[in-house]
Amino acid sequence: MVLVRPQADGNVGGVARAMANMGLERLLLVEPAVALGDQARAMAVKAGYILDSARRVPSLAEALAPFRRVVGTTSGRSRSAAQPVVTPRQLARQWSQQRSDGEPWVETALVFGPEASGLNNDEMALCSCLVTIPCAARQPTLNLSQAVLLVAYELCQDGADRRHADGEPAPAQTAQIEGLFTQAQEVLRRVGFARDDSFEAVLRDLRRLAARSGLSEREVAILRGICRRSLHALNR
Repeated sequence: MVLVRPQADGNVGGVARAMANMGLERLLLVEPAVALGDQARAMAVKAGYILDSARRVPSLAEALAPFRRVVGTTSGRSRSAAQPVVTPRQLARQWSQQRSDGEPWVETALVFGPEASGLNNDEMALCSCLVTIPCAARQPTLNLSQAVLLVAYELCQDGADRRHADGEPAPAQTAQIEGLFTQAQEVLRRVGFARDDSFEAVLRDLRRLAARSGLSEREVAILRGICRRSLHALNR
């Protein structure tokens, strides 16, 4: 579980309890994140060990670097997303089908935004898909810990935490994809593609494309090789 800039320590404690309910233990807090005090401990209820081992990271990009699949969450009220938007149950069914088809188990980050605003567009662009929990129109949003519990419940009930046989190409880590984008940006600048202030929006769209496609490590290596040879050719 990755919490981006959580604002209430009681909510973080509630998230820890929800994680413990579903057998999850790894919690990352993206700064600036609230200090964890007595309220967090009180809400954790026998899940203090998750708070004790929670790791603070300076940015979402650094938090996601080790993961091969990134799932973001959104209320879906005010944003249009290029990624697929599914319910937790639909996501669990998709993963179940993928495992039935022999696809490998991959480490996954479930990303939740700040309580007041949720994930912004740049943060959602790092996600391969988005999850939304349908709610009544009169009260369309959930408490952070409630949302974590519902998503974790559906995924864990469907067996999404089981490892599966090897043999399929491993999805690339987020850090590997970011390395590709560092090279690609340089190529685009060198060929004059970055002509105006729309360049950042184009890069965001390309990140969404990469996240949706689920690039493998080999595919990223091939694309980085293309970028490297392109830069060598430009230098010549």
